Amino acid sequence: MAEQNFKELPKMHTTYANVIKSLIPHGDNRAGALPDSVYAVDKLAIDQNNLRDYRRICGFIDDGRVPPTYFAVLSQTLQMNMMAKPDFPFAMLGLVHLENSVTQYRPIFDTETVKMSVRLDNLTPHDKGQTFDFITEVHIDDELVWQGTSTYLSRQKKPKEERTVKSVPESVARLEPDDNGWAELINIPEDIGRRYAFVSGDFNLIHLHPLSARAFGFPKAIAHGMWSKAASIAQFYDLPKAYRVDVSFKTPIFLPSKIDFVARQESDGRAFALYAAGTEKPHLLGKITFL
Repeated sequence: MAEQNFKELPKMHTTYANVIKSLIPHGDNRAGALPDSVYAVDKLAIDQNNLRDYRRICGFIDDGRVPPTYFAVLSQTLQMNMMAKPDFPFAMLGLVHLENSVTQYRPIFDTETVKMSVRLDNLTPHDKGQTFDFITEVHIDDELVWQGTSTYLSRQKKPKEERTVKSVPESVARLEPDDNGWAELINIPEDIGRRYAFVSGDFNLIHLHPLSARAFGFPKAIAHGMWSKAASIAQFYDLPKAYRVDVSFKTPIFLPSKIDFVARQESDGRAFALYAAGTEKPHLLGKITFL
């Protein structure tokens, strides 16, 4: 597996030309393999100003530790560079972020210098096309301290002989808080997508403005999935030193919006969810597992 090393995180504007090319659909041919390469930054120091802004917009307190979702944000520039290369088999336009998992093996302090690497893996058939994972690892010296997996769907048309009757999604009862949990109504402002974009560097047009979102089939701008995950985790103040957070992104959060945040205690951690206010329509379903 070839490793490409960067002295620092690449700037997004340096890849714009290739990113634009990668937006063009590659046809309906399915990928046979993913690029066998690793992109890495060997010595990554945390930008304290960016981290401060990230904490504020997501709701994390400043406790001197890196929030569990922050490295997922930092890794996106490496992911974009990988997707912009000619050997990446899918067009970026239309990729759907289905799931995200982050594992913190120990607290990471914002003064520590880390090595961060990103690779592709787990190309898998899906009813609507193919899925694949971006796997990010963060090391301090030789110690693995953080790991993240983002699962994406590349939507593709199937040959007639492979098409099946669409199944009805299984209904899942709304999560209800227990004695150690709670429910809270959250108002999400219309500009959260633009504000988060400036912090995260993710300027996907579906998040920025109703007009740009409509060009991609959305009636309004939608919140970033990773913002909704981070804002959910920020609600918890009693997490241990080591834990994993898994989420599935279910339906878009149109902006502005009112949503219900619900949390309950589980034997091995916490369950949480975001719903359209007063409904059983889930935007996000999540689980924190203590390690």
